[in-house]
Amino acid sequence: MSGKIIRVNGPIVVAKGLLAKMYDLVRVGEDALWGEVVKIEEDLSFIQVYEDTLGLSVGEEVINTGSPLNVELGPGLISSIFDGIQRPLPLLESLSGFFIPKGVSSFSLSREKRWRFLPQVKSGDTVTEGDILGKVKEKDTFIHYILVPVGISGKVLDIQEGEFSIQDTIATIESEDKNLVPVTMLQRWPVRLPRPIREKLTPDLPLITGQRVLDSLFPLAKGGTAIIPGGFGTGKTVLEQTLAKFSNCDIIIYVGCGERGNEMTSVLHEFPKISDPYTQKPLMDKAILIANTSNMPVAAREASVYVGVTIAEYFRDMGYDVALMADSTSRWAEALREISSRLEEMPAEEGYPPYLATRLSQFYERAGKVKCLGRDGRQGTLTIIGAVSPPGGDFSEPVTQASLRLTGVFWALDTSLAYRRHFPAINWSQSFTLYQENLRKWFKENISSDWELLLGKVRELLQKEEDIQRVAQVVGIEALPEQERIILESCGMIREVFLIQNAFDPIDGFCTFKRQKKLLEIILNFHEFSWNYKEKNLSFEEIINHPLKEEIARLKELKDEDFFSKVEELEKKLE
Repeated sequence: MSGKIIRVNGPIVVAKGLLAKMYDLVRVGEDALWGEVVKIEEDLSFIQVYEDTLGLSVGEEVINTGSPLNVELGPGLISSIFDGIQRPLPLLESLSGFFIPKGVSSFSLSREKRWRFLPQVKSGDTVTEGDILGKVKEKDTFIHYILVPVGISGKVLDIQEGEFSIQDTIATIESEDKNLVPVTMLQRWPVRLPRPIREKLTPDLPLITGQRVLDSLFPLAKGGTAIIPGGFGTGKTVLEQTLAKFSNCDIIIYVGCGERGNEMTSVLHEFPKISDPYTQKPLMDKAILIANTSNMPVAAREASVYVGVTIAEYFRDMGYDVALMADSTSRWAEALREISSRLEEMPAEEGYPPYLATRLSQFYERAGKVKCLGRDGRQGTLTIIGAVSPPGGDFSEPVTQASLRLTGVFWALDTSLAYRRHFPAINWSQSFTLYQENLRKWFKENISSDWELLLGKVRELLQKEEDIQRVAQVVGIEALPEQERIILESCGMIREVFLIQNAFDPIDGFCTFKRQKKLLEIILNFHEFSWNYKEKNLSFEEIINHPLKEEIARLKELKDEDFFSKVEELEKKLE
């Protein structure tokens, strides 16, 4: 099936006589550019092209592949670097240099590499969709499970052990309608179609990030959704990269969607050098990077998040905990806006298409804690964290507001905090989490029965500080009562010692819950000590300038072996 180009409008090409279906993948023009059908009017097909359309002319041929945009799933995904339509960038660089020529194509996964396949079932066994057929060891520690493809159930007629390429037949299944189905390690899945699950469950385990302000005040559950909105320079990308480095997940998928090339370059350089704090292996051994920077074609940017979330669902179906970082959804929304305007669709608020909220919900709803297909009852989680870049830091703009209604955690980055070098620049009065109740039991059993009480005291102090600061702006700090000034001093310690955290410090960059709890306790103990200073026969000036404050401030610089002994020493001094 083919047609002819009758119009070219930026990344949108209109073809006549193509006889295509919505979202069919096509090859456009003499250079065979990749594109996708996004609109059909009578015999006209509107195609968004994933590559630069410079040089296309009217009359060139468009060929329909007859299938939607798919991703290749199988061994070899881990540590890979893809572009927005899953082309392997290192391979393309070796073939054509640093600049990718138009129309270049390559398999996403290697057809030559052979993998050691170990069967987990035997001939004669009955299997159903999602059951584990066997496993492949990928990297040093990661086990890649080969699943029965979706829609296939029946009896295993033959299954082999040995080294195979992903295209070799490893098993033959006789389906319920007596058809023989060959199974390979390579599977394909349409990116816009969510992979099926057996049941969606309530997220009840925390995503541990090692960031104190996130883990304690605004925790995110595995299988939950979060957004990080913030203006220019507030640290969205650094925070997303920090979460990718330190999250307690089995697989990390980082989608650089429309961000600056130098930021993506830093990710490519840093991730192989960083040691995973949980396995002590290189972080790239559990990461997949999808790079679609701001200078790449805008249509591929729109596809990149779907490619990322489909790969994430594939690993979730194996029973793994997967975290997807999308940086940033605002650039993705801008791609939607540009494509929509080229299609001459009626714009909605600020020029975004009317279906902006629908597309965002289709993306975020693919997160969750699920019971996977298969009879072994395994569970997997997919956590989605999206950065949002509102123009001028205005949280009332459409992308932030639409995302706010769809996600469970709102980590609001504050420009004023960033200007004061307070990082992470999380505004504790604007941010919130909807997972606190779900995680209460876990915190009580694994951290402390008084964990909620500690956090309640911290939140109460921060709220009082906010009220006192309003008065202080009018009358001045010196005119405040001494007890209110003590609250300001204690909240200053909470900010400096607990909320501020250096993501690049080898000690302070990752903070365990045990350290977090001890820091909170010693700060609150000092607050209580200060509050009752008159009973200690101390003056107000002595409390404000007490040497213990400086010792507490230096705690977060200490390694674990010194940290806990120092805390114990300080607690005795306070007593």
